[in-house]
Amino acid sequence: MRNILVTGGAGFIGSNFVRMILEEQKDCFVVNLDKLTYAGNLENLKKYKEHSNHHFVKGDICDGKLVKKLIDEFNVDAIVNFAAESHVDRSIEEPKVFIDTNVAGTLILLEIARDKELERFVQVSTDEVYGSLGPEGVFTETTPLSPNSPYSASKAAADHFVAAFGHTWGIRYNITRCSNNYGQYQFPEKMIPLMINNALNNKDLPVYGDGLYVRDWLYVYDHCTAVWKILTEATPGEIYNIGGCNEKTNLEVVGIILERLGKPDSLIKHVKDRPGHDRRYAIDATKIINELSWEPSVTFEEGIIETIDWYLNNNDWLESVVSGDYQKYYESMYKDR
Repeated sequence: MRNILVTGGAGFIGSNFVRMILEEQKDCFVVNLDKLTYAGNLENLKKYKEHSNHHFVKGDICDGKLVKKLIDEFNVDAIVNFAAESHVDRSIEEPKVFIDTNVAGTLILLEIARDKELERFVQVSTDEVYGSLGPEGVFTETTPLSPNSPYSASKAAADHFVAAFGHTWGIRYNITRCSNNYGQYQFPEKMIPLMINNALNNKDLPVYGDGLYVRDWLYVYDHCTAVWKILTEATPGEIYNIGGCNEKTNLEVVGIILERLGKPDSLIKHVKDRPGHDRRYAIDATKIINELSWEPSVTFEEGIIETIDWYLNNNDWLESVVSGDYQKYYESMYKDR
């Protein structure tokens, strides 16, 4: 049996990854370490809390003693690192938090992976480390890193540390860089669930600037299958871009949501833009498609409908995460924008 430590396994992408493994990989045991900050939620794994192949621990990746204990106790042979502060707007407000988790936390995991001689370390990164594109071109794995936000700078720094540990100490690593994820259980600070929630409550939909910023949208399940492929089949030391081949402007995405929910375009409110907002991201996923026979299985047209319908059918979950502190955050972010 393969024993893996999944960090950040109660967050959006991490919990989807854990559920996928428990449903599809019967010979894999998951040790799930999550700090349960605002974006980590055990309700994301409600059906799997007592699963025989799943052990959850509340804890911080910066707690090296705890990480070592878990690796020894469960004979862990690989780490998949989803743990990260990930929202650009929050990184502009509190950059140090992003350094603490995304850089220092990754460094602690790397030192332990080196000392324990683990079979694999997979660093889950982002296409945002590449910076911004003009109207043409795509990011490849050889595109120079040029991060433009405190969030992407922290992820780029972590990526460099991972590669440096591979070069210096020979740890068997891979780095994944994905485009914008969407799907079930995403915390509504991110654009798609935020717009769904606001539309359902007939609130203004805050669209930054002219709304013509372009992102490549990747259904979260497809991202998870790609990470699994990389963990189990990739050559150590390789970097893989993971994209959905679905470039859309923010306004296009918002329009699809409003149409699906039967809400008027008049709910759209253009607000003051984010500082340093990257204009366009686009992923070339040729490498993972050719080398690992992976490709996205869900089109954006299919995935966005499934996503909207999931939020409609899971209103209790949505209401539980937008109470309390979320309201304070929302007010601070959008009240005077």
